[in-house]
Amino acid sequence: MIAEAARLRAPVAAPVLLLTALLTSPLARADNPFTQIEAAPRSEFWIDSGFLTAHFNSGDNLNGNNKGLGAEYRFSGTMAATAGRFYNSDRAWSNYAGVLWQPYALGTLRVGAALAAFDGYPRMRDGGWFPALIPTLTYDYGRVGVNLGIIPSYKDRLYGGISLQFKLKVFE
Repeated sequence: MIAEAARLRAPVAAPVLLLTALLTSPLARADNPFTQIEAAPRSEFWIDSGFLTAHFNSGDNLNGNNKGLGAEYRFSGTMAATAGRFYNSDRAWSNYAGVLWQPYALGTLRVGAALAAFDGYPRMRDGGWFPALIPTLTYDYGRVGVNLGIIPSYKDRLYGGISLQFKLKVFE
């Protein structure tokens, strides 16, 4: 009987011990890993590439090499204006214009979102303009950087994925 009770408690005990260890570890008690970025004025101009996109639905023969060119002007520590043109997942040309808002950092990684307008997707408003909110991470290292966008899917009109964009700082 005692052996039976011990065998039944073992599967429950391991997760409880693991959870207790995690909650009492120094990592669990550490300060918030996110820091707030100062919104001080800046003047940085970046040239941006198109996008390399890994689509969530990779079996649909979508274009993941979204060649193009864009620009980004960081006018504060937390905000930048952005615009550009790229060859989209539907193999049609798209334009975009918007604002990148990144008020937080996780180490050297900026965290926020892009609020932008896009066009050129045939199944979305017949290729016309539409708004989009895209969670965005940015890593800058001196004069080079990358933006990583997490593109949400929308019905059968827009294809979600992870998009990588390279950038080069022209001046500050």
